[in-house]
Amino acid sequence: MNNKTLTGSSPKPQNTPLDDPLALDLTLRPKTWDDYVGQDKVKQNVRIIIKAASQRKDPSVEHILFYGGPGLGKTTLSHLVAQEIGANIKITSGPAIERAGDLAAILTNLEEGDILFCDEIHRLSRTVEEYLYPALEDFKLNLILGKGPMARTMELNVPRFTLIGATTRLAAVSSPLRSRFGAIFGLNFYEIDDIKKILARSARLLNVVINDEALTILAKSSRLTPRFANHLLKRVRDFAQVQNQSSVTAEIARFALDSLEIDEQGLNDSDRRILQTIINKFNGGPVGLQALAAATAEEEETILEVHEPHLLRLGFISRTPKGRVATRLAFEHLGYHRPKGLGL
Repeated sequence: MNNKTLTGSSPKPQNTPLDDPLALDLTLRPKTWDDYVGQDKVKQNVRIIIKAASQRKDPSVEHILFYGGPGLGKTTLSHLVAQEIGANIKITSGPAIERAGDLAAILTNLEEGDILFCDEIHRLSRTVEEYLYPALEDFKLNLILGKGPMARTMELNVPRFTLIGATTRLAAVSSPLRSRFGAIFGLNFYEIDDIKKILARSARLLNVVINDEALTILAKSSRLTPRFANHLLKRVRDFAQVQNQSSVTAEIARFALDSLEIDEQGLNDSDRRILQTIINKFNGGPVGLQALAAATAEEEETILEVHEPHLLRLGFISRTPKGRVATRLAFEHLGYHRPKGLGL
């Protein structure tokens, strides 16, 4: 068993900017391509796009759409693109752009070559999308002023910019909007070894001493997602600090995860409740999303975007035309007897 100390100094209370959760998250965000672990194919293709645009002396790179689960690095990639081309990045989100006027205010305040990052782009209204299309293609914005017979169209020129969209639900992005992106990249779940590298880097930045066995435990419970892995590291650091421990050991990591009700597969109490509901209340399924949300007191979107991707990846549920079904692996993981004849 490898208990070699990997990094950092003892986790003692300090009055630093890292006490601010937002500042801490920004500190852990990779600042260079070398710091960004994983997603190698995506990184390679994005950098080729940037280099080719630079060689052609294009004022902006093509519009890019990143899709994948929460916490996989879409926002970080967008910041790295901006850094690579030396551009300013302005950040917004689909729900924040409610009207054409909101879009106009954002676009007209951009400068030549800026990057506009739009998170949750699938939540843009279709009306706003219609105004966005000419801005993406021709860098023009056509606004309708007034109503009825007195209405008139005003055309505004907007600076050449690059839109980088991010979404957790690619299918929810309308086909006309998807077609405006010159490059679309999907981000996958990470490998255990990559998550360990990310955790080791974060531990150095947080001045946390942690051994290899503890890193492995956290990585296996991380849902193979960097954001969740870093959240676990911060919580485990808290447990070590409160217990006056000079380092994070495997024992502390296990104790912290048990206290947080996170198991070795990364399932939390809500994940297990979803599985238990399918098994106990719906005889293993199938059950529709609406019924499952009502029975678990979870929002449908939360089940779709937060819980279901991890449960599907683990093979604990299966989606069928009739609804969600708990698989044999789910029964075994929860320690339930599985009746014969259920299939899956």
